[in-house]
Amino acid sequence: MSESMMNHLEQTARRWLEERGVTVEKIAELVYYLQSKYHADLTMDECIENVNRVISKREVQNAILTGIQLDKLAEAGQLDEPLQSIIRRDEGLYGVDEILALSIVNVYGSIGFTNYGYIDKQKPGILQYLNDKSTGKCNTFLDDIVGAIAAAASSRLAHRAANAE
Repeated sequence: MSESMMNHLEQTARRWLEERGVTVEKIAELVYYLQSKYHADLTMDECIENVNRVISKREVQNAILTGIQLDKLAEAGQLDEPLQSIIRRDEGLYGVDEILALSIVNVYGSIGFTNYGYIDKQKPGILQYLNDKSTGKCNTFLDDIVGAIAAAASSRLAHRAANAE
């Protein structure tokens, strides 16, 4: 894939996130939430840097684009049944949204799985907003993707800190 195509992929993924109300800073707040108790001198700039590095990965961009597209189609009622209702309601036993998110977590090793599971249960910050069904938005895939980006960025940060010691 050409450099310009990769740049286009990343730019589109970032734009789609922002169009859905998700900024790098909001994801970085989740990273801070996950890592601040382990790194006394952790800064938001470090969290932002790690989120940006995760989003720069092609596998992550593919997951972002796929998940957001499915959410948008469900929101517009453009999926066939029964998938339309399953995604629109974010059914607990569906699980494909988590599987897509795990492809992001996988990029940075097993510590990401723990971080992802924890943040998915806690739903702090932007995750609480994305899970609010009263907004009329369908974020079945996006909430898991955002949690996974934060978990992967946390893992990246933890690996870098361990290597520095």
